[in-house]
Amino acid sequence: MMSNAQNNAQQPWAVEVKQLSVVFDDFYAVKNVTFSVKRGEIFGFLGANGAGKTTTIRVLCGLLNPSEGEVRVGGILFENGVSEKKIKEKVGYMSQRLTLYPDLTVEENLAFTASLRKLSKRQYHHQRDEILAFISFQQPRSTLVQSLSGGMKQQVSLAASLLHDPEIVFLDEPTAGVTPASREKFWALIKKIAESGRTVFVTSHYMDEVEQCDRIALMRFGEIVALDSPENLKMHLFPEGVYECRPKRSMAYAEIQALRKRTEFEFFEPFGLRFHASFKKTPEAESLRKSLSDDFDMEKIKATLEDVFIRTVESRGDQAFGDKASGEREAVQ
Repeated sequence: MMSNAQNNAQQPWAVEVKQLSVVFDDFYAVKNVTFSVKRGEIFGFLGANGAGKTTTIRVLCGLLNPSEGEVRVGGILFENGVSEKKIKEKVGYMSQRLTLYPDLTVEENLAFTASLRKLSKRQYHHQRDEILAFISFQQPRSTLVQSLSGGMKQQVSLAASLLHDPEIVFLDEPTAGVTPASREKFWALIKKIAESGRTVFVTSHYMDEVEQCDRIALMRFGEIVALDSPENLKMHLFPEGVYECRPKRSMAYAEIQALRKRTEFEFFEPFGLRFHASFKKTPEAESLRKSLSDDFDMEKIKATLEDVFIRTVESRGDQAFGDKASGEREAVQ
């Protein structure tokens, strides 16, 4: 599938954000965020609810003006006088909420989207046929959307977001609520989109999906606290892996909380019915590690991306990367 992105390959960056802040009254929803996304890259955006992800995406899609900073998307610098239409021509957006009309057919939904994008009938027919072939959509176009499975509805939503041939596609929780098999198929499509030259900007709470991103940014309280490839993040935070600790007996909540407060740990967090732990390089920490074998079966394993997420976003995020944990981290990469 030929895209406008391939025609702009000489521009290495699809998204450039410098010192972006979004302020509502005296509240910073996004604060001093800096990052860049390469063309053809699958870029993951993670964070707890309220971290600032959606606000940042709204700015990048031209739906919200930044309070401070510089934003460039598809080579367009956001400034006074820039047409919202120009920005929307560059980006496609697929919401986590189904934006299709269930009582309309696949054809009617796509035709309606094309009319909103001001595509000519010829453009629409060409794009429709090419995209449906690209995503291997096999159902008749006369099928009512409400008759489709969850995974197929997501495919049609993706097709609608690609109709106007955008360079950058924003996918907000695209696989929420679909089966694992549908999620796997959808991510195969995401990879095909990136291979075609487009940039994919995706949010997800499924860590196995995020592992497939080229790079990920983790947000906390409106700031980027970590940005790198999944493997590099795991190696940076847990260079020696983690210990998986399986309790040998039932443990009281107060006992577990007391353990979590021990300063000998770099990291000690629940992981299902087990715990993942890493220790400081001190004699006291080594002594604690040995003593824990009385209460836990302990095995050293490779850290997971969930460990990274918990440590940077939900646990001791302020300590994870020290003074370089902010958005400025990307400026030197």
